[in-house]
Amino acid sequence: MSRQRLAVTLGDPRGIGPEVVADAVRHLENQGSDTEFILLGPDEFNPGLGTYNSVGHFDGSERSAGLLSALAVERAVRLALVGTVAGIVTGPIHKPALRSAGFMEPGHTEMLQRLTDVSDVGMLMVAEETALGAPLRVLLATTHVPLRDVPDLLSTDLLVSQAMLLNSSLETDWNLARPRLALCALNPHASDDGLFGDEENLVFRPAIDALCKADIQVEGPIPADTVFNRTLNGEYDAVIAPYHDVGMAPFKTIAFGAGVNVTLGLPFVRTSPDHGTAFDIVDTSRADSSSMQAALRMASGLASKRFGTLAART
Repeated sequence: MSRQRLAVTLGDPRGIGPEVVADAVRHLENQGSDTEFILLGPDEFNPGLGTYNSVGHFDGSERSAGLLSALAVERAVRLALVGTVAGIVTGPIHKPALRSAGFMEPGHTEMLQRLTDVSDVGMLMVAEETALGAPLRVLLATTHVPLRDVPDLLSTDLLVSQAMLLNSSLETDWNLARPRLALCALNPHASDDGLFGDEENLVFRPAIDALCKADIQVEGPIPADTVFNRTLNGEYDAVIAPYHDVGMAPFKTIAFGAGVNVTLGLPFVRTSPDHGTAFDIVDTSRADSSSMQAALRMASGLASKRFGTLAART
């Protein structure tokens, strides 16, 4: 049988990335996974699983951690762009370390956009199983930016492009015919007709009108204090959140440890776990690989839907 192939970066070598990657890959291999894993990280962190691709020596410094984290991502992207792998799964990175190594992007999503030179990307958080009911899928219209900058960054064009990217992905990658999208409001109570801000009237409603004209099924703006409950009750297939924390707070409350970050708009599949480097629990046996396992499974499944096996492509 032909095998699916994924590149997996270990993330910051000082964090829990190396241990959760090793545990997750070992767990999937023990379950008989037919996915082939190419692991990328420093010389010193080869777990003896899959194929290991070293990106250099780790000297213990923050700059070295950031540099090697970024080099692993860059190499994984090159493998994906030439068709060696169908997708990449990234371990957690430390943004200050990236910056100390000269990489100014605030996160993986922005780095991947630069490396692939695509115009639009989306940060979609996915939990296909939740204890409260239906799947929860949350797209962040703006990502790693200060809260004070969000109103200026939100535009009708941004909301339209993000919604169209999400709609297309749900149709092709999740096989959902006419996905039901919910646009989460920015202001309390969706501004109550302008009492608490004018973004809902000036930015959100024109976006919804444009999307409806494009035959995309979307409702909103819906207040943040009800939209996630309605989604978990099965009313919507996905929520578009206007900024990072209004989407991530409910998502991690409901799905922490089981959620997956999926980057939309790339020419290959990219997923990651829903947690960070967790420096405080390294080597304590407290790191849970469940989210990394979910990220590996989702990447393999999405890659199979998009491309079939790698043997069919190369």
